[in-house]
Amino acid sequence: MIEFKLPSLGADMDEGTLLEWRVQPGDTVRRGQVVAVVDTAKAAVDVECWHDGEVFELLVEPGRKLPVGTPIATLLEPGESAASARRMAPSAAPTAPTAAAAASLVPVEMPASRAKVSPAARKRAAELGLDPTVLHGSGPHGVITLDDVEAAGRVAAPTEREAPVSGPTDRGPTERGPTDKQAAMRQAIGAAMSRSKREIPHYYLSESIALGNAMAWLRAHNASLDPEQRLLPAVLLLKAVALALRDYPQLNGYWLDGAFKPAGGSHLGVAIALRQGGLIAPALHDVADKPLGQLMSEFADLVQRARSGSLRSSELSDAGLTVTQLGDQGVDSVLGVIYPPQVALVGFGCIRERAWVEDGKLGVMPSVVASLAADHRASDGHYGARFLGVLDHLLQSPDNL
Repeated sequence: MIEFKLPSLGADMDEGTLLEWRVQPGDTVRRGQVVAVVDTAKAAVDVECWHDGEVFELLVEPGRKLPVGTPIATLLEPGESAASARRMAPSAAPTAPTAAAAASLVPVEMPASRAKVSPAARKRAAELGLDPTVLHGSGPHGVITLDDVEAAGRVAAPTEREAPVSGPTDRGPTERGPTDKQAAMRQAIGAAMSRSKREIPHYYLSESIALGNAMAWLRAHNASLDPEQRLLPAVLLLKAVALALRDYPQLNGYWLDGAFKPAGGSHLGVAIALRQGGLIAPALHDVADKPLGQLMSEFADLVQRARSGSLRSSELSDAGLTVTQLGDQGVDSVLGVIYPPQVALVGFGCIRERAWVEDGKLGVMPSVVASLAADHRASDGHYGARFLGVLDHLLQSPDNL
């Protein structure tokens, strides 16, 4: 029998609220299948199963807040029967979490919208000024879906959803302050970053990289494509980082139990600013192995789902290195904080034309400042500098990315 526990979905998560089960006892599940929805400080996340098997018991009811690592279900392994599992189980063994774990399963006093409204529906309801908790849910187990909210929005009176927004001076203290969700997110981010700066011996490097070839290639590539098919410079940068990591694997992995553990693939965390405030860094999978067009499509989808609160657990746990890009904010460079237990973070500033000397001649060149924050326990400055050199080299030949 396999014990399925609430997984950690990042260094900034130590507990979560079970919103919904997507399976029932007796269901056959496959590795990677979504089995539950869990609310964290940042988003409602689709939790995937990491084993093949059959659901034996669900140990936790929806609406419970519980710490990471708490058993929430049991699975029968392939070939194992429910009858044999019961015979092998100790007669006094409980069919629920241990007493210590059960004591920590605190019922959550929360509005129905947190437990019965899909993340996309909750976001759309806020945009329309609707209270989703009063709607009838047409989804499984009465869950209120995006279609339910859209239907309600079409029939809502204009005065209910088009009233002008009051200015800051007209709003009371409760309206002016952050929501509980935003406050929890800021607290989670702060805790993870404080841990990072406290535990990780950071070192920082930066290098200015010429992007004349890359931007010219990008313009030519995009010229004949429809707008929705065009590539963004961000995708070139991500692909170059992933390829460079093949030669510098000590930057792609985790510091766990006093030792470096390499990541299982070229899965890059992408720092995404959320519209309601805060930050999340889900993984873009297998970046080194995918063509640029596919990466662009998957990157756009990841950003959309991150901002609508519909990510999968693997996207919050698989990244071996995080990339942050603040060029759209106009900053020249960013010196990031490593997201534990990762051991490195790559940052890119704004791509802009700058004075550039080439072959002894002064000219103007589109360029970007690439930075590396790395963990001195896993690598050193010489190693990191060579990584940035390879990154520069790759970006000079964009047609090979």
